[in-house]
Amino acid sequence: MLCCNKMRAFLFVLLVLAALPASAQPKLKVISTFSILGDFVAQVGGDRVEDGVIVGPDTDVHTYQPTPIDARRLAAAQVLVSNGLGFEGWLDRLAEAASFKGRRIIASQGTTTTLDPHCWQDVGCARRYVANITEGLTAADPANAAFYRAHAADYDQRLAALDTWIRSEIAKVPPERRKVITGHNAFQYFARAYGVRFEAARGYNTDSEPTARDIAGLIRDVRAQHIKALFVENLTNPALIDQVAHDAGVHVGPALYSDALSRPDGPAPTYEAMMRYNVTALVVGMMKN
Repeated sequence: MLCCNKMRAFLFVLLVLAALPASAQPKLKVISTFSILGDFVAQVGGDRVEDGVIVGPDTDVHTYQPTPIDARRLAAAQVLVSNGLGFEGWLDRLAEAASFKGRRIIASQGTTTTLDPHCWQDVGCARRYVANITEGLTAADPANAAFYRAHAADYDQRLAALDTWIRSEIAKVPPERRKVITGHNAFQYFARAYGVRFEAARGYNTDSEPTARDIAGLIRDVRAQHIKALFVENLTNPALIDQVAHDAGVHVGPALYSDALSRPDGPAPTYEAMMRYNVTALVVGMMKN
C-alpha cells in the first residue's frame, strides 16, 4: 500500500507539472560566458531557460576578472556555454572555484580552422554555434527538445538570410577597396567568409600593445594602399587608431562591435543587429573617397 501511495503521489506531481504553463515550469538555468553567446541561448531557449551571462554587454572578455558573485552564479547553473578556442582564459579557474558540475557546451566545437577566437564573425560559424547550443540544451532538458529545435530552426533561417544580406552588401564594394584597419585582430573569420582584408593595431587580445614599429607599419600601409576604412571597437581604447588616422590623414569610422553586444538601447543589442550595424559601417567606410 505504501508503494502504491508513493506511485500515486509521483503521478500527481507529473500531472501538476504538465498542467502548468511553460512560464510556471522550472526553467533550465543556463549561464553563458559573454553577451553574444547569451543572445544565441536566448534565441534557442526562449522562455524555457533562465539565461544569464558572466561578461555583460560592452565589457571585454579578454581583460575580465571574475568575481565571487560570478562563482556563485555559476555554481547555481545547470549548463555553462563558452566559446572555446582559448577565448575565455579565466574560465577554468572560475569553474573550479565554483565547483561547477553541470553540463558544458563549447559553442565552437567542430570548428576546424582557428584563425582567431572570434569565429562568430562568420555567420556560417555562428550557425554552427547555434547548432551546438541546441544540441546541448536538448541533452540537458529532453522534455523541451522539440521547443528548442523549433526555435533553432527558425533562428537558423534568419541567420542564413543575414549571411546572404552581408554578401550582397560587401559585393557593392569594389575588391580593391575591401581593406580595413581595426583596433584588434578580431575579424579574420569575417575576412575569410566575405572577402575583406583586415589589418589590426593589436593582436587577438585587446590587452596586447603594439610597438612603435607596428604603428609605423600601419601608417605606411594606410598611405600606400589608400585605405579609407579605419575603425575603433566598442571595447578598445581609440587613442591608437586615432593616432594612425591622424598621421595617415584619414578619418575614423564609428565603433564596431566585435567581442560584445551593446546594451539594449545601443545599436547592437543582438547578434543580428550587431552584424547588420558592423557591415553597414564597414561598407560606408570602404566606399569613402
